[in-house]
Amino acid sequence: MRWPLAATLFRKDDLQKMDVLKKRRLIAAVAAVYSHLRSQEEQQLAMAAASQRMVTPPVAAVSLWPASGRQATMEMRRLLQLRMIR
Repeated sequence: MRWPLAATLFRKDDLQKMDVLKKRRLIAAVAAVYSHLRSQEEQQLAMAAASQRMVTPPVAAVSLWPASGRQATMEMRRLLQLRMIR
């Protein structure tokens, strides 16, 4: 038999008694359910992979101390240029 899923749902005698149109409809229905289940499974795997990518921490964190020192230096220079501090 070509479709093992249909064979597991029905006995061989039942499939032999069915006419061709009913067999085709049965096979189409089983194939549709199988493809739907497979697509859901793939979607869940893709979502799990995407969430794992987001969870990873950043490689290098920027320290605030150097940025604070640079900001203070730039502000002092600006005040000197405006001649507010002599």
